[in-house]
Amino acid sequence: MRTRTLVAIVLGATFIVTTAGAQTTEPRIAGYGAIAPLTGAESRADQALRYRLVFNVTKAAPSPDKVNPSLEKVARLLNLLGRDNIKPEPGDLVVIVHGTATPIVANSAVYAAKTKATVNPNLALIEKLQHAGVTVAVCSQALHGNKIAVTQLAPSVRVDLSAMTTLAALQLRGWALMPD
Repeated sequence: MRTRTLVAIVLGATFIVTTAGAQTTEPRIAGYGAIAPLTGAESRADQALRYRLVFNVTKAAPSPDKVNPSLEKVARLLNLLGRDNIKPEPGDLVVIVHGTATPIVANSAVYAAKTKATVNPNLALIEKLQHAGVTVAVCSQALHGNKIAVTQLAPSVRVDLSAMTTLAALQLRGWALMPD
């Protein structure tokens, strides 16, 4: 946590005040990734670090009409970092979707056909994550296995050769793995 030392001279007296890094109560991803109020936390996000993380999203939500919990986790992290005014650089957070989670990046028509849900509840969150600088990618091998065409994806979802190569490459380059 970054601290600031302020020196004030008032009527000839000098006061030194040390304050913790600025905090915000507004979530970065409104409506998703709820966080609890801060009460007595000893360890907080470190403003001196560059948060470069890859989220491995492999599991479907327990119910297809609910937002995927692993996507909620990405929103929660952004909200936690945002509480301490930490804003990762665009591309520093990467979500790679594969396995049974693959349909979450499809448009609503394809998602409905695959899951029997009426709409894809993940699309609004994916858009908010992308707007916050998160790269949302999907494994082309998983697309093939799930019979989903690239043209059936949500806007701006990146198609990677495979989740395995993306996970390996990013970790070797210094991204920390966040499993689901």
